[in-house]
Amino acid sequence: MTNPDASRHIEIKDGDQTVAAAEVSRLEKPEATARTSLHPASGHVPPGKRANLVDAVMDTPEVKASKRLEATVPLGDGESLERLRERTEDTVTRPAGSTALVDATIPHQSRRGDDQEAPG
Repeated sequence: MTNPDASRHIEIKDGDQTVAAAEVSRLEKPEATARTSLHPASGHVPPGKRANLVDAVMDTPEVKASKRLEATVPLGDGESLERLRERTEDTVTRPAGSTALVDATIPHQSRRGDDQEAPG
């Protein structure tokens, strides 16, 4: 189960206004899964800010230490969904009410916590 005290809140700002936010937590089982819920602000969100939020989530220690990612994203948030697909593997997306549920594998490189390719 998740520990509510262990969740992390992330905000992306445009000037002094929060334009997107997320909650991130980690389950030890099954398979060390990270969970996140992405929330863009109502109204206009400048292009790139939703992708910045996904990047910030993917760079958290909770996600880097996990093998799987479960995310909820508002339906119609194509920018966040596209960035999640770019940053994950074996990505499956399905609608659930007014949200899209994303299940994905976190690439090994992301879990290592650096931007270098593994020697090979």
